[in-house]
Amino acid sequence: MSKLNQQWETQVVSWEYSSAATPDLNDVPIQPFPASLHEQGDTRVIALDLSTELDTPYPATAPNLLANYIRICTGEKIATCVAATSEVYFVLRGAGRTETAEGTIRWKQGDAFTLPCNQGMTHYADEDAALYWSHDAPLLQYMGVAPTTPIFKPAFYSREYMVSEVEKLREIALREKRNRIGIILGNTASAKTKTMTHTMWSLFNLLPAGEVQKPHRHQSVALDLAVFSGPDTYTMIGKKVDEQGNIIDPVKAMWATNTVFVTPPGWWHSHHNHSDQDAFVFPVQDAGLHTYMRTLDIQFIR
Repeated sequence: MSKLNQQWETQVVSWEYSSAATPDLNDVPIQPFPASLHEQGDTRVIALDLSTELDTPYPATAPNLLANYIRICTGEKIATCVAATSEVYFVLRGAGRTETAEGTIRWKQGDAFTLPCNQGMTHYADEDAALYWSHDAPLLQYMGVAPTTPIFKPAFYSREYMVSEVEKLREIALREKRNRIGIILGNTASAKTKTMTHTMWSLFNLLPAGEVQKPHRHQSVALDLAVFSGPDTYTMIGKKVDEQGNIIDPVKAMWATNTVFVTPPGWWHSHHNHSDQDAFVFPVQDAGLHTYMRTLDIQFIR
């Protein structure tokens, strides 16, 4: 045996299969991030970082994703640059523009946009503004790789487009008691997986006043942005459901406008609106990746 063989053998370790088939990894926590984080202070990026809870050596909100708030004071600007294949933005408040390698887009409250393989961009605020920014950099950091070639083109989803498309579904969805009343936002490059990008997925979902949306579950982590909600609007989250489809021992995650909370993978969750105001939620997930791998395993209580 050569010295190199012996050197490589020092890296070897093994485990008995039945006791090690499910590794003891840190759970993804149910974690809220209040709007107060982006409502005051200097222009800056605020990472919604759970790396301590997830035991990752890099910032992450979920194993494959990092969510951030970006606060931009009136008349100011901020540059962002990250080694990610996919970036998703949602405008929480204000109006402004973003300068990219492909040109400048203008945005306002309620708009969303996506970009691939970021080489850097600069965001300008015409008035006090905040953006919700999620990307898949943690996935690339875990694999030790960097993006090279963009595989989808940027897309812009106006507030008017999203609201009007969802409103078209309201009546029939309520009549048929559908599990959700929303549109999956897509890109022509990922039409086969019906996702926002090849790794990331988002839904613009309406939760009408006085309504309850029954539980569902999926293996992707959801970084849920409460776009707008009245009082007493929330999500119930739990690992199991009973024979009637009710979540057992749920945790209540309250909605508040422009706040984010994390829904762990595989957990059942239902949405409840006991107010007199319609509510909207914009979850961002790594479901593009799971869909491609055939591991999303979404299930519904009907």
